Formats: sequence, structure tokens, C-alpha cells
Amino acid sequence: MKKYSNPKSISLFSSLFLAILISLLFLIISFLFVSSNLTNFIIIFLLVFTICFVTNYLLLSKFISEKVKVIYKTILSQKGVSEKIETDLEKVNNDVFNFLNRNKSELDELKKMETFRREFIGNISHELKTPVFNMQGFIYTLLDGAVNDENVKIKYLERTSKSIDRMITMLNDLDVITSIESNNYSIDFSDWDIISLIEEILGQLEIKTKSKNISISLDFDKKAQVYVHADRDLIHHVMTNLLVNSINYGNLNGNTKVRLYEMGDNILIEVADNGIGISQKHLPRLFERFFRVDKSRSRQAGGSGLGLSIVKHILESHGQTINVRSTEGIGTTFGFTLKKSN
Repeated sequence: MKKYSNPKSISLFSSLFLAILISLLFLIISFLFVSSNLTNFIIIFLLVFTICFVTNYLLLSKFISEKVKVIYKTILSQKGVSEKIETDLEKVNNDVFNFLNRNKSELDELKKMETFRREFIGNISHELKTPVFNMQGFIYTLLDGAVNDENVKIKYLERTSKSIDRMITMLNDLDVITSIESNNYSIDFSDWDIISLIEEILGQLEIKTKSKNISISLDFDKKAQVYVHADRDLIHHVMTNLLVNSINYGNLNGNTKVRLYEMGDNILIEVADNGIGISQKHLPRLFERFFRVDKSRSRQAGGSGLGLSIVKHILESHGQTINVRSTEGIGTTFGFTLKKSN
């Protein structure tokens, strides 16, 4: 900031100027109307100059000093306001950048959630549209006269029934996921034999395995007993889903292996097939709702498109995880853990 002159200096020079000006005016008046003597002029000039200078200096010193103080205060206050504005703006700017840095991950997560929401709505709309359009076509055909043909009527009613079953399965699966996510699903923990459960499921899937001539081998001692602490019905759902997937996407005359490993306080269960395999780029999204690697083949194989997503939610509700490794043309292995029974 520019340095301003001292108030005393201003008063001194101002008083000197006014004293000279008044003395000269008084001297001119005296010369014209009083006397023209040089000595008298000098005496009068000095006398008037002294009186004017002292008087003006005393008066101006106080006046100018007060005014300068006001000016200084105004300048300083304006400087303070300016500096405060600059400081506040800088603080706001820093706060904004700090907020963005702190919440970058949160903003990224919100973007992902928005993308997921759009994809989810699009997927569920597409999945429901297929059976609805099928049923519509079957019913319109029957209304157009096919209802009078007994053979056609039975065939179309059976197809309509299958489309309804598919919709019911999808809605039930959505209800399961929603209930687990909102902690409204009752999980009944108990101790039971996992080997017994696997053999039970294999008996239920016998017809399905024979239709594709797929063999399921158990890579553990079937006579042994391995007790786990979990919800038996929910784990039944998990094992059934993984084994059905291995059958649906396995090769004709293929093989699926079920393996058990002890891992400290947990039991690792693996379901491995020698089917078509999954591309590495698809693995990160495999457990998303309605995600299908091969959409046309997946729908032909049946299912709601929610099976693996439900499996993931069930295991997470047990405090466990599921992982997958796969190679295209070689096969896929799903593995998950369960807590051992005490």
C-alpha cells in the first residue's frame, strides 16, 4: 500500500502557504492605502506573516490531523474488508476442493448405483416382457378359435402355464433378495451335515442330470459327516443353484465334481464343471441381478436370471463369501465357505 504523508507536514506547508498569501494581500493593501515606506512594508509583512502562520498552523494541524485519521481508518477498514473477502473466498474454495476430494469415492459410488438402477429397471422389464408376450400370444391364438381344438388348446395352456411359472419364480426370487437386503428374512442357524444335504440335492436332480448325460462325482468320503452351522434351507438353495448351473452350462456327457476342504474354522465347498466356461471380462459382473453371459442360451436354459445374485446374498447373510474361477472351453468352479459346527 502507498505510504501517505505525515499530517504535521501537511499542516506546516499549508500554514506557510496561507501565511504568505495573506501577508502579501495585506502588504498590497497597505502599500496602496496606508504608506509606501519600505521599512514599514517589511515590518508589516513579517508581523502579519507570523500571526497568520501561527494561527493557521494551530488550526490546520488539528483539522487536517482529524481528517487524515478518518482517511486512514477508512483505507484500513477497506483493506481489512478486502482482505477478509479474499480470505473467505479462499476458504470457500479450499472447502469445496476438500469436499470433492473427501467425497470423490462417494460420488463415484452414487454414479455406479445410478447406472445399476437403470440397468436393473431395463433388465427386469425385459425379463418380464418375454413371458408376458408369450402368454398374450397363446391366449390370443386360443381366442381366435384354437380353443375348440383339444390338442392345440392343451398345448397352448401348458405353454402359458410355464410362462406363468417363470414369472412367479422371478418374482419370488426378487422377493428373497429384497428381504435379505432389508434384513427382513429370517435366518435359522442350526448344526447339520453338509454331506447329507448334497446327496439329497443330487437325488432331486437325477432326472435333470440324465437328460444331458452329465455325471456328478463327489470328491470326498460320502460315509463321513461334516457338520456346519448355517440355515439348512438357504444353503439347500445355494447348492441347488450351483449344481443346476453346472448342468445347464455343462457339455453333453460332461462331468461335475463336488469337493469339500477343511479350512480352519470353515468348510470350503466347491462345485466344478468341465463346461463352456466364462470369459474373464464377465466374471466381475457374474453375481449382478439379471446379468447373463449368453442371453439367448441363458433364457433357453431357464431360470430367472437372479440365481447367482441370490446365492451371493445368502452367503453374505451368513458372513461368508463366494468366488468363481473359470476358463473358456475348460470349465468353471464356484467355491464358498461355511462355518464349522462346534
